[in-house]
Amino acid sequence: MYGWIWRHLPGNAWVKALLSLALAMAVVYVLFNYVFPWAEPLLPFNDVTVDNQ
Repeated sequence: MYGWIWRHLPGNAWVKALLSLALAMAVVYVLFNYVFPWAEPLLPFNDVTVDNQ
C-alpha cells in the first residue's frame, strides 16, 4: 500500500516525502476530529467491573 502511494505522488524524493508527511498529518487530523469522537460512544471503556467496597 505504501509503495503504491509513493509511486503515485508527484515530484522527486523530497517532494514525495513532504507530501506523504502532509497526507499522514491529514489522516491523523481526520481520525482525531471526526472518527474517534463518533466511535467513542460505541466503545465499552465506561463499563467498569470493579465495585467500590
